[in-house]
Amino acid sequence: MDFLSVIRRWALRDKMPIREISRRTGLSRNTIRRYLRAGIVEPKFKAPSRPSKLDPYAEKLSGWLLAEQRKSRKERRTAKQMHADLVQLGFDGSYERVSAFVRAWKSDRQRAQNTTDRGTFVPLVFKPGEAFQFDWSEDYAIVGGERTKLQVAHIKLSHSRVFLVRAYLLQTHEMLFDAHWHAFRIFEGVPGRGIYDNMRTAVDRVGVGKKRDVNARFMAMTSHYVFEPDFCNPAAGWEKGQVEKNVRDARSRMWQVMPTFPDLDALNCWLEERCKALWAETAHGGLPGSIADVWQAEKPSLMPLPTAFDGYVEQSKRVSPTCLVTFDRNRYSVPASFANRPVSLHIYPERLVVVAEGHVVCEHQRIIERSHRQPGRVIYDWRHYLAVIQRKPGALRNGAPFVEMPRGFRELQDQMLRRPGGDREMVDVLSLVLHHDEQAVLCAVDMALKAGVPTKTHVLNLLHRLVNGTSVELPDVTPPPALTLSKEPEANVARYDGLRTSGGKRHAS
Repeated sequence: MDFLSVIRRWALRDKMPIREISRRTGLSRNTIRRYLRAGIVEPKFKAPSRPSKLDPYAEKLSGWLLAEQRKSRKERRTAKQMHADLVQLGFDGSYERVSAFVRAWKSDRQRAQNTTDRGTFVPLVFKPGEAFQFDWSEDYAIVGGERTKLQVAHIKLSHSRVFLVRAYLLQTHEMLFDAHWHAFRIFEGVPGRGIYDNMRTAVDRVGVGKKRDVNARFMAMTSHYVFEPDFCNPAAGWEKGQVEKNVRDARSRMWQVMPTFPDLDALNCWLEERCKALWAETAHGGLPGSIADVWQAEKPSLMPLPTAFDGYVEQSKRVSPTCLVTFDRNRYSVPASFANRPVSLHIYPERLVVVAEGHVVCEHQRIIERSHRQPGRVIYDWRHYLAVIQRKPGALRNGAPFVEMPRGFRELQDQMLRRPGGDREMVDVLSLVLHHDEQAVLCAVDMALKAGVPTKTHVLNLLHRLVNGTSVELPDVTPPPALTLSKEPEANVARYDGLRTSGGKRHAS
């Protein structure tokens, strides 16, 4: 380059003849004219194309390298291993040639990822009430004294950018439905369109282009709230970039400054209030004012909120002979009249409802155990087994469901089972809850225990007085002095024999 600069200075600035320049440099006059005519400032030398022994194997080696990029680092083959594999295919070149090809291939790929592969995008603008975006994330919080892994739902209005973050233990249909209801409740309306990725709780199968086989239960929810679902292309998270950014921002604005909570309900209450506070603190960016200000202007464009969607997932179950149904490694009791029969289990985020013959049979609080190291739990309702112990009163003594009875019933049971026939009497007392209020029966039992008369007849007497409104407190009676006994009676069976022979006649015994 310095040599060309000298030639150009002599010819253009010093006006030196080409003959003199040729004499000084030793170059031909035609070469100097070509340099000056082309305006060459920096010499370029074209490397000749030389054939390589690796050329017949270049396509196969590139395919190998592309396949290795999809594997984890521990599973990838080294360049030396690829050279050995090429030798088995007939390659007789050196390892250095293969390693040079691998370095050049990785350099070209890295350059492409930093330029063309990054893609080109168009900024999006949404009209008021037009759409919202939904996504899941995984985060941790201290709940009930333990560090708990949570599935977090993020819902964000695309125009005003108000958002809701809500935590669950699972990422299932019933959790998805519950998150939508709380979001629309907080937003005070429903947008016209929802933008999702291809999550399994919404899409059963991804077809060609925009074709999707949408889950039937998910479509029922969209029809109830009257909005149109729109699914992104696979692995194209930028199509719902607002909620993707919200997932990232929430970690620094919520999860890293989060206190501890006694249960999940307390955590979600805190998240809801924190979201509302961030609406007022965060500027919208695209429009004047805060996010909360733009949301106030957007609310008239939202569809009025309908009633909550009955967001349960239904499963068919058969009740076991021990009156239990199994769900998620846990077992729940069902009334004994449905033993060995099929029932329908309606699964909600926080409860399980058993339905049979079109009627609700019973309801349990749902138990979600994330650790599979612990054995499954059994949740009993002792009332479900009353029909069984009426036929088998002996089962009351060691029956597992009756361990969870109220304290008054257990104390009465301890005293009654000491007497012959006490198990039958205790079953009759427990069966009173089928026809009377349980608290009234329990109150009568407590009064009988306090009075020191733990019998079935006394409990029935007290219960009837409570039901009829009669006072159960008997007044103290003080007898008059005329009724005071002057001689205490004594037990003497011989007096009875005297009565049998009174009047000189013997009476029949």
